[in-house]
Amino acid sequence: MIGSLLIANRGEIAVRIIRTCRRLGIRAIAVYSDADRGACHVAAADQAIRIGPAAARDSYLRADAIMQAAVGAGAEAIHPGYGFLSEQAELPTMCAASGLVFVGPSADRIAAMGSKIGAKRIAALAGVPSVPGYAGDDQSNARLADEAQRLGFPLMVKASAGGGGRGMRRVFTMAELIPALDLARREAESAFGDPSLLIETLVARPRHLEVQVAGDQHGHVVHLFERDCSVQRNHQKVLEEAPAPNLAPSIRAKLLDRGVALALAIGYDNLGTVEFILEQGQDEPWFLEMNTRLQVEHPVTEAITGLDLVEWQIRIASGENLPLDQDTITAHGHAIEARITAERAELGFRPDAGRVGCYRQPPSIRVDSGVTTGSDVTLFYDSLLAKAVGAGDTRYAARKQLAAGLRDFIILGPATTLPFLADAVEHPIFAQGRATTRFIDDAFPCGWKPSRRHAQLARAVACALTIRDGGPATSAWDSLTGFRVLQPSGGLAEARVMVTQDGDVSTVVVAALADGRRRVSSDDGALEFRVRVDGCEVEIDTGGQIVSALYCRTNDTICLILAGETYSLVVGSELETVSAAAGLAAGSSAVVAVMPGVIAELRAVVGDRVEAGQVVVVLESMKLFASLAADIAGVVVDVACQVGDAVPAGRRLILIESVAADPG
Repeated sequence: MIGSLLIANRGEIAVRIIRTCRRLGIRAIAVYSDADRGACHVAAADQAIRIGPAAARDSYLRADAIMQAAVGAGAEAIHPGYGFLSEQAELPTMCAASGLVFVGPSADRIAAMGSKIGAKRIAALAGVPSVPGYAGDDQSNARLADEAQRLGFPLMVKASAGGGGRGMRRVFTMAELIPALDLARREAESAFGDPSLLIETLVARPRHLEVQVAGDQHGHVVHLFERDCSVQRNHQKVLEEAPAPNLAPSIRAKLLDRGVALALAIGYDNLGTVEFILEQGQDEPWFLEMNTRLQVEHPVTEAITGLDLVEWQIRIASGENLPLDQDTITAHGHAIEARITAERAELGFRPDAGRVGCYRQPPSIRVDSGVTTGSDVTLFYDSLLAKAVGAGDTRYAARKQLAAGLRDFIILGPATTLPFLADAVEHPIFAQGRATTRFIDDAFPCGWKPSRRHAQLARAVACALTIRDGGPATSAWDSLTGFRVLQPSGGLAEARVMVTQDGDVSTVVVAALADGRRRVSSDDGALEFRVRVDGCEVEIDTGGQIVSALYCRTNDTICLILAGETYSLVVGSELETVSAAAGLAAGSSAVVAVMPGVIAELRAVVGDRVEAGQVVVVLESMKLFASLAADIAGVVVDVACQVGDAVPAGRRLILIESVAADPG
């Protein structure tokens, strides 16, 4: 077996691979970009090597930098993790040329299945049916439009080299097709370096099922059962489980047989996953793609089989036979995984960023994490922070364990999907094992919204904490006195602040009483309480009740977990907030960043005339693109950003003034 391994990845998967290296006595070597200098995987490794600037294209996507780091560190092997270079033939080809072991399939297998277009052709030869569609070499818009017309709408546009929902668009009319193709190509080029697309008939209510396969260099192939990954948002998986619930034995047999058949057809020689789609109520699973790497959701398979899949990868890459044959691979119980991401589920899963001010993971469940207290979550990479896995003898037990663990999981700083996930696993549709890829729309038809039973207390506590910490961190506040002494004895003082909570702005008056209590008044009434703070822990004594909370502060934002509810509140001085709100003149409109991101493209300059609905800015965030359009027709009078700028959500990017229509 190899003695040293360089992990060409970051975040939770790098930490996960290092854990197996520790157990096997393998020296673990990490790589990092400038944005990841203080990351968890860097601290966990035996050695860490810088490979470039923050942008992935200048660091984690540079095979030459990875190879240089491996050779310089004396690594015997390279593990690609998932994403980045894991499904590109370039890295294993370079490894072979340099005498290094690539912990994954051989380059020709990756190349064969790395293109969805090529993979569908191979599947057809192996007798594995695919979703009807077009996967031809002619990538012109005209040809794709002709094929779309032939197939009929609705359709799904997909990046041929894609994964993780990037480069995917649903298209319902011909008018939507060309814009969808343009955005999908852009995302595919950015994320995978390949703009090739395919189009498929849109399966209306599908289950997303997949088979974990493993092959070695001696011609053996086995399966390690199936997973259900139907719960998704923006075509990216949210909840995954093994085995698939409510699956007929005949369909399970088809899945497993077809997964093994496809792997055998290409002589597959490491771990991989064959993905299928199954229309609700049907019994014919259609082939989607093969992922020639370790999956994000591999822990649920580990939980039901008792196997370490990273160890399997290492042993296979070292030339060993498969550790087990098919007859000796067994499964027991059930496991469910939740992906915890830095996103605001209540805003359509808008990416978020920032520093983790408080991190506490529950001991009751398995957690694979890439962050801790003090970690910086940036816009340069995927939003995945951690994975939580519940397991038990039954699906009910696994689900209940996961639900409790999610409620106890603390990540304060950037917004996370923890509250949404806790609600999702308890929803009756998921609880009954009836989820399709439309689960979120079915379960939360008006969009998921967080619980806000304690909103008044949260707002009051946030204001009191802000004043305690020295007031809002704004220039306007710095020029004023935070508290105004109303009595000669100094027995009573007060301050007026503006609080933004879930988009609503309110005026709050915080009064300091003589006995150390605070009276916080707003349109909702007044609350009196005493606050005690110890690090990130807060105790709120209302006189008849004591409430515990956790908080952290970044500039003017207070992140608070109170009575099981998570809040993010912006507390600013009244002057500053009112001034900002009055910043737009009548007849003008601002184009603002809908999420934190990096300016990918500017399509307007000062003096340009634009029409309502015209795209003027393209914003990139965590490898996804958003097109920002003008609300009104007019003239661009200000551009407050440049290509490459990192901007927070809500930042004004372009100002447009309306122009009266020409007479006549």
